[in-house]
Amino acid sequence: MLRPFLRAKIHRAQVTRSELHYVGSITVDAELLAAADMLPLEEVEVYNITRGTRFSTYCIPGKPGSGEIGINGAAAHLAHVGDLVIICAYCFLDREELPHHRARVVLVDEGNRVGQVLLKTPFDEPA
Repeated sequence: MLRPFLRAKIHRAQVTRSELHYVGSITVDAELLAAADMLPLEEVEVYNITRGTRFSTYCIPGKPGSGEIGINGAAAHLAHVGDLVIICAYCFLDREELPHHRARVVLVDEGNRVGQVLLKTPFDEPA
């Protein structure tokens, strides 16, 4: 049986742009996408820490090193400039794949740049 597991996460990024009249998606600094191993057009879930909202969309790469986190299209109603968000991608795994699974967690600094990359497993001890 396949079950959904966290594959990648960009943690506590700050929204730098929110543009309602744009063809949907979330624009993410290409360096953050690379650190998280997220690909352009990959589906992601976005959790807004500031407002408590959440939505699904897909990634498009922003200028490398820009720190850009842009909320585009209808999702702009759910996240505004200055909001803190978590961006997650998931994968489906069966039990046999779990010992080899490592989720990438990218902690960002105040400028939306890579601060630290953690590798998490389903077997990690609780924090």
